[in-house]
Formats: sequence, C-alpha cells, structure tokens
Amino acid sequence: MITYDFEYYKPSSIGEATLLFQSLDQQGKEPIYFSGGTEIITLGRVNRINTGAVIDIKGIPECLALNKEAGKITFGAAQTLTKIREIQYFPFLSKAIVEIADHTARNKITLGGNMCANIIYRETVLPLLLSDSQIVIASPTGLKQVSINEMFDQTLKLQRGELLVQVITDEKEMGLPSLCIKKRKHWDVGYPLITVAALKKNEHIKFAFSGLCSYPFRNENMEKSLNNQELSNEAKIEKAMQHIPAPVLNDVQGSENYRRFVLKNTLLDMLDTIGGAENV
Repeated sequence: MITYDFEYYKPSSIGEATLLFQSLDQQGKEPIYFSGGTEIITLGRVNRINTGAVIDIKGIPECLALNKEAGKITFGAAQTLTKIREIQYFPFLSKAIVEIADHTARNKITLGGNMCANIIYRETVLPLLLSDSQIVIASPTGLKQVSINEMFDQTLKLQRGELLVQVITDEKEMGLPSLCIKKRKHWDVGYPLITVAALKKNEHIKFAFSGLCSYPFRNENMEKSLNNQELSNEAKIEKAMQHIPAPVLNDVQGSENYRRFVLKNTLLDMLDTIGGAENV
C-alpha cells in the first residue's frame, strides 16, 4: 500500500503532458511520468519514491506506436514488454525481454519504464545500444530525435520534465547475428547475476552488459579487446576484463569473484558462438 496521496492525470497529447509536468513541478508536486507503473507502485510502498502527481502517458498515441515502415521499427515508450516481444519486429530485443521478470510482470512493464527505471539491470537498453537505436524525446519546446548512445551514460540522461516518447531502430539491424545471454545463480526467474548481449556487424562484435556493475553499459575499450584478432579468446577476455568501467557488484545475487568467473565463461561461449557465425 502506498502511504501518501497523489493526483492522477492522463493527457491525450505530448504537448499536454510536458506542459502539465512543468505546471505541476512549479507547484512543488514532484510529478512523475507513468506508463506501466510497476516501479512507482513497488518503490512507493517502501517510500523510495514520493510524488504528489503522476502523469499517465498511455493516452498519448505516439507513446503507443508499434509499427514497421520505411525501413524503420518504431516502439512507443508506453508499449508493454509482452506486446513488443509478441510482435517480433526486433528479435534481438525480444531475446532481452523474454527473461525480464515473469510473464505477468511483463504484461505491465513498458519499454520506457524499463529503460528509465531505478533498478540497475534495465536489460532492454542492451540491444538498443548495440543497434544504435534512436530515441524520440519530448519537452515543452518540442521533439528531438537522437542516438541512444549519445544519451545513455549509466542512465538515460533526460532533463527534468523531458519525456521518452519512442524508440526507433533501423530495420537493417534486425538480420544481424546477435546473442543475449542471462545468467542467474540458482533460479529460472528472479534477478539476474549478469546479462551479456552481443551484435556482430561487418566482422566487428559489439558487446553490452547488465548486472556486472551498478548500471548497464557498453564500453569501447572492452569491445576493442574482445575484437583483437591477434589474441586467443582467453587472452581477449582477460584484457577486456581489465577495462570494466566500474566496481563489479558484490551482493546477495553473487560475489564479485563469482560474477567475474561467470562473465569469463559467458564471454568464452559467446565468442565461440558468434565469432564465426553469420546467423545466430
């Protein structure tokens, strides 16, 4: 149960939503954009999120987009993970989605909600980083479209009041060899130990990681090491692990040493599988 009262709004347009946020913010109500609402409800119950107003974006048509046209795939930020996976427009993203939480939760969790969440994993970000997807962001001054790689650094760097509207991916990225492997310590469901995603393009393999550090990331130095053809796969991995950009997590899911052990073996499997693969 959430122990505080808040106001609920459901605007029908992007402009209405961003202006509403601005107005509520000026009133000191600390508004939050709301799509699936799973995190707001969960963290609100333990007072880790406190707001005087939520702005439900599910009434905004652009936030519910789900289409394939002109060589582009467009997903609205308010589309659920279940719907995105079922339509299978982007198989690589579907691979990342399939093991996020459970089916019941995925019916509520939205793409935008996962990308902007407080939870450290945010696995949907991984294939979007590797496919250099574009994101559409709204503010009171209008819309802008930028590469997610320009906007994502530990978190999606939205300015206060900005709204993630859509994710757009070039259809040419869809047929590239890809892998997404999630490892857990004991169970088939529950929080992961680590997730590693890889995408091969023009003989270069791109990698992104979740659960290894306190945020999902893609790291140029790790990627360079993992693509060094002068090294054995074992040496590539040893070199790459020297460039992990932040402390490796040490928590109830697994110790730092165990995570490093699992990462090494996962990368060995991935390099063996995708290293020479044309279709994975």
